[in-house]
Amino acid sequence: LPDIEDLEAETDSPPRERKYKKSRLKVHRPKRNVVRENVEMACIESEGGIPGTQSVWVKTWGCSHNSSDAEYMSGLLSEYGYPLVTDPSSADLWLLNSCTVKSPAELHFRNMIEQGLSSSKKIVVSGCVPQGAPASPYLKDVSVVGVENIDRVTEVVEETLKGNVVRLIGKSNKSSSLPSLNLPKIRRNPLIEIIPINSGCLNQCTYCKTRFARGHLKSYPPLQIVERAIQAFNEGVVELWVTSEDTGAYGLDIGYSLPQLLNDLLETVPDNCRLRVGMTNPPYIRDCLEEISEVLQHRHMYRFLHLPIQSASDAVLADMKREYCKEDFSDIVDFLSSRVSGLNIATDFICGFPTETEEDFMESCELLEKYKFQSVFINQFFPRPGTPAAKFKQIDGREIKSRTRKLNSIFQSYHPFDGREGEIIKDVLFTEKSNDGSQLIGHNISYEQIRIEAKSDKLLGKMVDVQIDSVSKFCMIGHPIIPPVSPIKYAPLLLTGAIIMLGIVILKIKK
Repeated sequence: LPDIEDLEAETDSPPRERKYKKSRLKVHRPKRNVVRENVEMACIESEGGIPGTQSVWVKTWGCSHNSSDAEYMSGLLSEYGYPLVTDPSSADLWLLNSCTVKSPAELHFRNMIEQGLSSSKKIVVSGCVPQGAPASPYLKDVSVVGVENIDRVTEVVEETLKGNVVRLIGKSNKSSSLPSLNLPKIRRNPLIEIIPINSGCLNQCTYCKTRFARGHLKSYPPLQIVERAIQAFNEGVVELWVTSEDTGAYGLDIGYSLPQLLNDLLETVPDNCRLRVGMTNPPYIRDCLEEISEVLQHRHMYRFLHLPIQSASDAVLADMKREYCKEDFSDIVDFLSSRVSGLNIATDFICGFPTETEEDFMESCELLEKYKFQSVFINQFFPRPGTPAAKFKQIDGREIKSRTRKLNSIFQSYHPFDGREGEIIKDVLFTEKSNDGSQLIGHNISYEQIRIEAKSDKLLGKMVDVQIDSVSKFCMIGHPIIPPVSPIKYAPLLLTGAIIMLGIVILKIKK
């Protein structure tokens, strides 16, 4: 499932003022490399240049929350006048927005920094990696903008292009410290709006570093989220994603709940548009299953839920500090599946957690074989520095790979779309094109992927019925069924045309 979403929002409001006083950018000698809560700037050498004229390349990794942050930063930079380019080699500055969930993503991020510096590019980094570990040695020569400071990215970019190294990494436990949702934005996909509804989480997972970067749960007020949704739909968006590190925890800090927010948002969704809820962990959604089941049955709501289990072993879940057991997860899946017709549940597994035995792993295999989820994210365990799980005795890497291959082979063994050839699927919403441009990609109400031949872009942003011609493991392929146009609708037009033609003929005859 894609988590990443080009349209400049011309009507967006300017960034709101923070409730706390902005700190001044201070200049320090390069040798003083002390990371401060708000700002550190190491003065190297001012290279001049007209602010807002140099080009910027933006690269992002990770979840849809990260994607939304990158879209906001792109919008701010574009509004300020910086040209955004797609070719990194032509850019004066690289803005690299990182993810700390997996080691490979962080390694790629680190390699991109080294590549940029070796190519004499100015570098600004953002996201969870520098926020969680700003003193990392490989970050000492690059500027940093924190996850709660993305509304000041233009300041950091401007100073970096002058030759300064800036660190703006303030963090607060108050929701008022969150960046405004009314910042200008350039969407990666102009038809999809991603709205972060909260930041941080309430969990203490022993393998995760994200909480070190995003911090404790902070929820946006529901009115701000609803106002942003209305603005996005007015700008031509047809699909709205609500996202966070854990959407199920939304509102627990402000006396609100996810079902209440979704009901508020559904009142704003126009016809032929849809709403998708992002990843939720089991502990918090478990307390509002009845309300969630009702929301998921709304005609504008995708009947889709991303519910990670990570392991089906209660012993491993306890060591992970996931705050639920296998039975809790199964109860949620069974209850919602029985109430919501066509519900599509995606889940995650981690293979090779340090305390996972072969018997523990087999429990995960059995659960996957039982439910046969359409979408499964299977990940090898990687110890993240600074987490409790990194201190545990690790499983041999070859065994981790072996378990990953085995679980993946179970996933590949079943084909959820088999037998659906010939089926007519109603109201498929098309929002994007395939990478090679040959197909349009859409989703039905169950968020199942459906593709058609891209003869033109006319169907992008539209809902159409599709008849399925063939299926694969991950999608269905078909052709659109365009209803015939009733001649009655155009009868007055045809009659007018006929009268005009008759008049022309009569004039010719008289001549």
